[in-house]
Amino acid sequence: MTGEPNTRLSDLFGLAGWSKGELARLVNRQAAAMGHPQLATDTSRVRRWIDMGESPRDPVPEVLAALFTERLGRVVTIEDLGFGRRGRVGKRRDSGTDDDPDRLPWAPERTAAVLTEFTGMDLMLNRRGLVSAGAALTAGSTIAGPMYEWLRNAPAPAAEAPRANTPAHADPAGFDRYEAAPVGSEEIEALEYSVEVFRRWDASRGGGLQRKAVVGQLNEVGGMLAYRHPDHLQRRLWGVAANLAVLAGWMSHDVGLEPTAQKYFVIAAHAAREGGDRPRAGEALSRAARQMVHLGRPDDALDLMKLAKSGSGDETLPRTQAMLRTIEAWAQASMGRGQAMRRTLGEAEELFTSDKGDVPAPSWMQMFDEADLHGMQALAFRTLAEHDRSAAVIAQRHAKQALELRDGDRRRSKIFDYISLASACFIANDPEQADRYARLALVSMGETSSHRTWDRLREMYRLTGQFAGHAGVQDLRAEIEHVMPPAGKKSGGAET
Repeated sequence: MTGEPNTRLSDLFGLAGWSKGELARLVNRQAAAMGHPQLATDTSRVRRWIDMGESPRDPVPEVLAALFTERLGRVVTIEDLGFGRRGRVGKRRDSGTDDDPDRLPWAPERTAAVLTEFTGMDLMLNRRGLVSAGAALTAGSTIAGPMYEWLRNAPAPAAEAPRANTPAHADPAGFDRYEAAPVGSEEIEALEYSVEVFRRWDASRGGGLQRKAVVGQLNEVGGMLAYRHPDHLQRRLWGVAANLAVLAGWMSHDVGLEPTAQKYFVIAAHAAREGGDRPRAGEALSRAARQMVHLGRPDDALDLMKLAKSGSGDETLPRTQAMLRTIEAWAQASMGRGQAMRRTLGEAEELFTSDKGDVPAPSWMQMFDEADLHGMQALAFRTLAEHDRSAAVIAQRHAKQALELRDGDRRRSKIFDYISLASACFIANDPEQADRYARLALVSMGETSSHRTWDRLREMYRLTGQFAGHAGVQDLRAEIEHVMPPAGKKSGGAET
């Protein structure tokens, strides 16, 4: 007991709207449902948790996390409640402090525990049809600062990890956790193949329809990681976890679950580093940066990109470095830094063309091809065109090149290309061409479950206002208004 109020728990308690007596009754009921019928919590104990900083004994933190998750409709972890985790002998095993138990980066043995707990809570929300709400995105500097040296250094050697075929010292997530057991190379190969299937589906149809399946698969892998396998298998398992976490984050971002997406990107970076794949960790963080630009926070994106580039290591292939540069350029364009953006895109082109393909690209980079390079250049120039109208013509050229090169299965990317092209045409005062390309985007949008496409379409719709008197554009506006879902509040919230 600290004697000081638990401000995290107090804030969440206020959001939930319970009385202290009501929360005590709910804790007892939930605990019984989770196999702990002996638990007897009362109002005075709840008051001590909130007002005096008392940390309840297990399994109460897990019970409270479940209750607040369901009540608030977003994942609430034990750390979110202001409680530290206990090891088997009552000692903390995370890298945080008493005041900040979930401080980044996490200690090695915590990554699997965080992964299984977070995915378990996420699955619980999926079952109940709830959505993420009321959470806030963490500032890019808050993530990047403490993780800078950590990502650049090698992970702890295997000898410091839990022994083979014994459960890792990790708290059970309590919800939908795969029972920990050793796995072999054939099972890991099947998991690696499933990642490719999910990745292709996401590129084609968007993240909404398969997100739950990806989160469930990631939850199972977290359970597998609770055993210490031979090093070569353990590294592959961490790689699967990193790839699935990136997909879960990207799919969450695609459907507007922004704080959830950010958490998955951070989990992915931790998992990749545990597997010794620093380039993968950097790419995971670059996804968080792309998310920040999309949400109008390019300064946070640049903080994350500094970490992604510096932490990726010397083994990062030129094509991966080119991809990182395009994201940095998009952030610079959002801030109107045209000269810096052009210089960064020039570096991206040079890096891309210097990659001779003599070293096979990792599976997670195979989606970034020449079409994607042009697509990102189109997006950067189209974004800059809001500050410098002359950039619109260049955006059109890159968008057309991207469309010519796009694989037919990359439907969501083609939609983005059409929207970039139409937007650039509107900015360049060419409403006839803009109308044509906007309609091509609309034709395909009903086939995806991507909220991001609608966000981009709203940006384009804003540009149609100056041409509202144009007959074709007037019809286009009416059509967009008819099919476009209402714009909900951003789940990103305020900076924390």
